[in-house]
Amino acid sequence: MNEVKLCLIGSGRAGMIHARNFVGSVPGAAMVAVCDPIEETAKCASKELGLDRYYTDYKDVISDKTIDAVIIACPTKFHKEIAVAAANAGKHIFCEKPMAMNEKECDEMIQAAEKNQVKLQIGFMRRFDESFQEAKKMIQDGAIGDIVSVKSHTRGPSKPREWMYDISVSNGPLGEVCSHDIDTVRWFSNSEIKSLYAIAGNYRNKEIAKQYPDFYDNVIMSVEFENGMQGVVEGAQYVQYGYDARVEILGTEGIICLGDIHEKKILTCTKNHSMERPTMHSWTYLFKDAYLREDTSFINAILEDREVECSGLDGKMAVKIVKAGNQSIKEKGIVYLS
Repeated sequence: MNEVKLCLIGSGRAGMIHARNFVGSVPGAAMVAVCDPIEETAKCASKELGLDRYYTDYKDVISDKTIDAVIIACPTKFHKEIAVAAANAGKHIFCEKPMAMNEKECDEMIQAAEKNQVKLQIGFMRRFDESFQEAKKMIQDGAIGDIVSVKSHTRGPSKPREWMYDISVSNGPLGEVCSHDIDTVRWFSNSEIKSLYAIAGNYRNKEIAKQYPDFYDNVIMSVEFENGMQGVVEGAQYVQYGYDARVEILGTEGIICLGDIHEKKILTCTKNHSMERPTMHSWTYLFKDAYLREDTSFINAILEDREVECSGLDGKMAVKIVKAGNQSIKEKGIVYLS
């Protein structure tokens, strides 16, 4: 295979980031179609991408033998069904996070990919960020001694969409917001989580508290790793001040700090003694280059027949920890992971 023909399933914000990359920025990739259940959305996406083909039913994508791989960027509850169908049709799979609704679904996706010998990559693009990769190398080289703790937080400015209020559907901010943070602390600690304790509350969306009493828009989760390291994951929705994703890696001989709340390196001071500096407005801007490296890595894994850099196991572990975190919030106690 010299070229991988792809179809995007779910043409929302994240999906279109990948599609735009695959249209002309990833060597060896060719976007040939998009799929979205809303026909007007699918039509507009295909037009923007310069494609002459779109679908409204993913089953038509699966039956299209000219398509080699799919990008799954639709709501999480559909991931497993589409991924398994794609694998059984011999199509490679790039699946956005969260991987699935629960561990069982993740296992089904992994098993289908292995059985049909297709690639399954999960969308943890932060691993491909240049600063993250440099930090990983510094840790491996012992630049800050032995790692003691890893802290990662993500705070988003947007008000949650209606479906996100239902924790049974969205898995809450731990799933929608903090999946990247969970993967980050696992990646930098190079260990699995042994136990965790999470607290959460609804502070910014109180008008829906009666209808969705379990919903939380702020969460803090403390974790203990099997190798003895410590970790903290924090997530928040509707903070309004901007998009804020940062990481702190503390070692016995130093510290590494990743991320910047500021979007631009400009600071304005005025005659009334005020200071202004614009905050980061979107994850799409902050991790733009990381998305491109991630997409390139997926295509290279297919063309070179090598392992993907973010596996189904990575996706499954994040889902497992999200579930355990939500359990801890509900039961108000420590959860031990087997």
